[in-house]
Amino acid sequence: MPKMKTHRGAAKRFKKTGTGKLKRNKAYKRHILTKKTAKKKRTLRHATMMDPSNEKVMKKLLPYV
Repeated sequence: MPKMKTHRGAAKRFKKTGTGKLKRNKAYKRHILTKKTAKKKRTLRHATMMDPSNEKVMKKLLPYV
């Protein structure tokens, strides 16, 4: 039986935590930052957990991560 392949795009974007949840970075912090407030940019720095509704699909893409 062949091994499953890891989705490389997903592997670069998500990390698995000790409890098995997926950690991700927030979007909207790349460009056009002048019109965003300092508070908004500060909250975008921190990583967050993936929504449980998407987590089942993403775990299939990351079998060995």
